Amino acid sequence: MADLDELAGRLDGLAEELADAALDRLRQIAESVGAGEEPDPGLAAEERRITRARRAVEKASALLGGGMGSEEGP
Repeated sequence: MADLDELAGRLDGLAEELADAALDRLRQIAESVGAGEEPDPGLAAEERRITRARRAVEKASALLGGGMGSEEGP
């Protein structure tokens, strides 16, 4: 069980890194809009893709961190 908890913790760290990457893309978009430019549609698409990946990693972490282990018998 400790191995799964460790994996869940590592996934949590990855989810945080992905969240930071998505926020970085949003900052870039906001800066371009603030400068009166059109936002880069590629950045917006990348942010959405990163956010979807973060959600998937968070879901996997939640499954390993307690959800699956409590369903199994001894």
